[in-house]
Amino acid sequence: MDINGKKILVVDDEPKIRLFIRASLEANGYDVYLAQDGIEAVDKAASIIPDVIVLDVGMPKMDGIEACRRIREWTDTPIIILSVHGDEKDKVRALDEGADDYITKPFGIKELLARIRVALRHSSVNEVMPVVKAGDLEVDLSRRIVKKKDKIVRLTGTEYNLLAYFIMNIGKILTHRELLNNVWGPEYGVESEYVRVFVKQLRSKIEDNPSNPQYIITIPRIGYRFVSPE
Repeated sequence: MDINGKKILVVDDEPKIRLFIRASLEANGYDVYLAQDGIEAVDKAASIIPDVIVLDVGMPKMDGIEACRRIREWTDTPIIILSVHGDEKDKVRALDEGADDYITKPFGIKELLARIRVALRHSSVNEVMPVVKAGDLEVDLSRRIVKKKDKIVRLTGTEYNLLAYFIMNIGKILTHRELLNNVWGPEYGVESEYVRVFVKQLRSKIEDNPSNPQYIITIPRIGYRFVSPE
């Protein structure tokens, strides 16, 4: 695996740990960025678009679990949690909030390097997926990143899944039932209100004028069509 140029965001409130991890990762060919709390982690994750995030749990302002939850709302970037707590319930909580892996402090740098390599291998399966552009909108289907006029659009998981399904079916009329089956799951089919609510939310984030949409067009009594504005 070629790791040159792979970006790792390291988040920890302890300066010595941040610097130790940075030195170790840079010595192994990674580009390393640092953050000292959860708020900075969320901001840097959006601006840097790292390949892996190494995220401590116990931090001021915003803890790692909350930061993980917020980052996971708009990207599938692998997140490795660091914690002094090794209890199963703590690991389960972190994984439930979207973490991909969990390492208990103290840890060896060789273990962290191995976990990062695994995370990169798992994420690489999506690298062949395209970046789709429609008007001022850009959707990176590999990283689940959405931009409008080159600025990150922060979507919840369901909002993103809905937009991705629209993007992969540009120009096609999609019924309420089809959207429910493919975005929410096969057990859904009659909850059209779900679609209307999330389309409204999605329009508020990607449309210049949500009351006069240019991307998501309503097909009365049937569903919606996603189009690319001229």
